[in-house]
Amino acid sequence: MSGEGEKRKKGPKKLERHFKGVSNHRRIQILLLVAEHPGIKLNDIADAVKGNMKTISEHARRLTIAGLIEKTYAGLSVEHKLTPYGKQFVTFINAFSNS
Repeated sequence: MSGEGEKRKKGPKKLERHFKGVSNHRRIQILLLVAEHPGIKLNDIADAVKGNMKTISEHARRLTIAGLIEKTYAGLSVEHKLTPYGKQFVTFINAFSNS
């Protein structure tokens, strides 16, 4: 049995969920934008990436399902920020794109 301080390795199914979250150029763009602007609202994301609000909303939903961003409801608006896994993916994307 593993020690208390050791983390369990993620299985292929769990990894697939995270990777599917960033399997689209627009979702990568949104993830990087949320990294730069924690708390950004959906309409600001749509404006920044010049996308349709409905489409951007679906991409944000998929990033949430993938566990890469989380939504916080603030009145009538929804704020977006990275999860710890989202931060790791942003680090990976930045390192990979600069190599």
